[in-house]
Amino acid sequence: MRTLKNHIILFDGECPMCRAYTQAFVKTGMLDSAGRAAYQTHMNVCPQIDKQRAVNEIALVNIENGEVTYGVTSIFKILGNAWPLFAGLFACNPFLWVMRKIYAFISYNRRVIIPASEIGNSFSYQPTFKRHYRIAYLLFTWLCTGFILTAYVHRLTPAIPLGNSSREYMICGGQIIFQGIIINILAKPKLWDYLGNMMTISFGGSLLLLLPLAVGAWFNLPTLFFIVSFIMVAGLMFFEHIRRTKLLNLGWTMTVTWAFYRAMLLLVILMLN
Repeated sequence: MRTLKNHIILFDGECPMCRAYTQAFVKTGMLDSAGRAAYQTHMNVCPQIDKQRAVNEIALVNIENGEVTYGVTSIFKILGNAWPLFAGLFACNPFLWVMRKIYAFISYNRRVIIPASEIGNSFSYQPTFKRHYRIAYLLFTWLCTGFILTAYVHRLTPAIPLGNSSREYMICGGQIIFQGIIINILAKPKLWDYLGNMMTISFGGSLLLLLPLAVGAWFNLPTLFFIVSFIMVAGLMFFEHIRRTKLLNLGWTMTVTWAFYRAMLLLVILMLN
């Protein structure tokens, strides 16, 4: 594996995903030991850097000639140097177009996927907010969460009555609307950040439910196992909601309304049984 020498990649030091994959570049020898740095401390490493773009799309700087690439182009430059066999794929325009969209989808939502600390949010340059990517993220997490919960609810019967195929989608979508109304009243400027964080919690919780679903596919387990698993995941989601709303300086109201919505919907479902 060839090392891309005399280059430094500037990552978001407050983003665990960014730290992890850039560290992987160094550990695998794709970049040398000094080939990565947080843009929060090294933004002035090259005068040619577009600072706002470097915050939005990871920047790779050639420290010999000052050339700067951004986003997927930066990543593919490293990978293409390490694996020349794939250089043609990384230069294919249709493939590049798709990967740029995927990269932008993740990059512009990274702070709601894994939120930054208050210290990180104080840096002079912050990721640009793009509403269409946030809406796309809300739709993606809503559809995935609804799909997994629809499969999981079959494991909760007869304790929880089985509804129609759209019930879980409606419940999840309803919470976006319900919480959206509340946050719009209480703290409208934080609407999109809160909804993004809330749906990350829902999506993360649904992913955790895949584990008991997988175990249940191999073993004949009682309904109680799936109920207990669901309660444990819901508890983790509750505490994560508290943590994230504190980072957003939203206090307890949003957590109370989040829990209230879920409790009332469960009560209604049980009453209709």
